[in-house]
Amino acid sequence: MEQFVIKGGKPLYGTVRVQGAKNSALPILAAALLAGGVHEIRDVPRLSDIFVMGEILKALGVKVKKDGNTVGLETTTLKSSCIPEVLMRQMRSSIFLMGPLLSRLQEVSLTRPGGCDIGARPIDLHLKGLASLGATVEEKDGVIHCFARKLTGADIFLELPSVGATENIMMAAVRAEGTTVIRNAAREPEIVDLQRFLNRMGADVQGAGSRIIRIRGVKQLQPVSYEVIPDRIAAGTLVVATAMTGGEVLLTHVVKEHMESTLSLIEKTGAELRSEGDALWVRGPSQLQAVGNVVTKPYPGFPTDMQPQMMALLSLAKGENSIFESVFEGRFKHVQELIRMGADLSTVENRVEIRGVPQLMGHTVEATDLRAGAALVVAGLAASGTTLVKGLSHIDRGYEGLDTTLLQLGGQIQRCSSRVASG
Repeated sequence: MEQFVIKGGKPLYGTVRVQGAKNSALPILAAALLAGGVHEIRDVPRLSDIFVMGEILKALGVKVKKDGNTVGLETTTLKSSCIPEVLMRQMRSSIFLMGPLLSRLQEVSLTRPGGCDIGARPIDLHLKGLASLGATVEEKDGVIHCFARKLTGADIFLELPSVGATENIMMAAVRAEGTTVIRNAAREPEIVDLQRFLNRMGADVQGAGSRIIRIRGVKQLQPVSYEVIPDRIAAGTLVVATAMTGGEVLLTHVVKEHMESTLSLIEKTGAELRSEGDALWVRGPSQLQAVGNVVTKPYPGFPTDMQPQMMALLSLAKGENSIFESVFEGRFKHVQELIRMGADLSTVENRVEIRGVPQLMGHTVEATDLRAGAALVVAGLAASGTTLVKGLSHIDRGYEGLDTTLLQLGGQIQRCSSRVASG
């Protein structure tokens, strides 16, 4: 089993390009099934989740060709509507295939998806949305089967602004008869990116980024070439790492507008931020300062995917802070690992009280999910001594070569087997 060996206490310096957005690439790869032909999707990050999506698409009959960060899809050969259970369990984002398969083949069969264990993540909103469009949904012996001879536009209100449900309904509705309205839709930039991709194919989708999305069904879509947006969470993680280590880094391929809530909080800690075009310059302070109360919220609020990294940052901030997790009730598994490193944290239900300490200490810790893993890595970069981070399979789901990126910035980090690290 692999782990990161991190020798902390060295500021990050240099320039690095931010990867393409995982949370854009996955639904866009799924949406390509809506139009038969050859698609070219560019700036797709090389991640384990992307690999799993590629394997699922192959199992469905799609021809997949990868060349660096470009993925070519020949979707004319799509033949199966049944997603293999072994692959479904490896990645929650496999749920995005429901809408496109239902639209293209009039049916889809799958089991409930896997993914990070960060709390309850039901797919009921996905199923209710598809049923509203005219699909029949049946579940037997753990297998969900959806089928519909014809999908028809509907007025759909989401009880929660679920990103996945919003995107799945969008993809199912683009070829439905009539107009679909999604109310209380999620507003994330990745949804806007999906709208842009669908419209490039010939769909008629309006309103992404707002609470109401309208989709007028069209009869036919065309394959396209497309580049996904930059990854705002990967960028935010690098900003945190720079601030924690007191470094100075220039990030390129950044959309600052997608990160306003994150950057506003980091700036309050004393970090200096400047942006021009797609570049973001970051310099960490000599002493991080408290920011008070932080609450995770759906976009455009502070993202739950940055909560663990922000907790690591605030553990070194002078004064007291608190973080309230309002999105996922199980997203505090990194707390105990940060405590091992000397952080002064206490948990009361969905709130963590943070009392800043002068220094974190290297320790052996384990990533229990993707963003928890990122938090432990940035903590290790700032800590004195050596930190061993286990559970890299979680980190590799969302960060393309995180160790390589940090090495490029002067971080002392090495990927090796547990046996080598302990020996």
